[in-house]
Amino acid sequence: MTSTPVLFIHGLWLHASSWAPWIDLFEHAGYTATAPGWPGDPESVQEARENPESIADHGIDDVVDHFAAIIGRLDTRPVLVGHSFGGMIAQKLLGRDLAAAAVAIDAAQIKGVLPLPLSALRATLPVFRNPANKHRAVSLTAEQFRFAFGNAISADESDALFDRWGIPAPGRPLFEAAAANFNPHSPAKVDTDNSGRGPLLLITGGRDNTVPEAVTRATLKQYRHSDAVTDLLEFPDRAHSLTIDRGWRDVAQACLSWLATQGLGGSPDHSPDAAAASRTDGADSRVRP
Repeated sequence: MTSTPVLFIHGLWLHASSWAPWIDLFEHAGYTATAPGWPGDPESVQEARENPESIADHGIDDVVDHFAAIIGRLDTRPVLVGHSFGGMIAQKLLGRDLAAAAVAIDAAQIKGVLPLPLSALRATLPVFRNPANKHRAVSLTAEQFRFAFGNAISADESDALFDRWGIPAPGRPLFEAAAANFNPHSPAKVDTDNSGRGPLLLITGGRDNTVPEAVTRATLKQYRHSDAVTDLLEFPDRAHSLTIDRGWRDVAQACLSWLATQGLGGSPDHSPDAAAASRTDGADSRVRP
């Protein structure tokens, strides 16, 4: 039997290669896993830093269309796992019935979500301080990365993650998301009413400065008119770095467990302990809208 494909979708300021440990774990669990990257993403972190113009000015629709084309070349609908803006992209693709299921981890704010915590404004200030950044790629400093991603881990670990995975990011998606509730045709709009879509798991880090818990819980409420499975899982002590820091495996195993409960495990020849547990240490139980 063919294994289930999984596409990992990164968010702003992280390179697609930051999913490498997840790919290894999911492939060990029997999935066929890849992290294609956004349009214009160079092959390596170093190339992305040296050529930020290749990433600049790509918006939400560009990324959605890019992944929709990748999905169109697959033999079966994949599972999508997205972080930050990658989580928004995963939700949009799921709402269009292009995915079997989606996991949105600390997902960026979709249209209709109203909370705008001060920490989120501070985390994105490096982009919003200059309107011209809408068409540019913007880099974070190590200090800015620590506030936006690494505030729940040590400074040394945050700096190491920044050095290993941090890249410039296009400013355009942030400007599009910020204007979403004033634009009836916003690219940040998700079909949250679709009851025929696959299951969705929203994951939130309780200490996330960039996408605070209030944003994810408000996102959950947007799905209240859908009969499709929509679950929420909280890691109270984690921040925006939860997919790449030393606790990443707890989050990944929770995803494997949830996928197994949805009947979307990997190849039947693989039965990892990660998918057998119904909960993961440090995670609160799931809730529905």
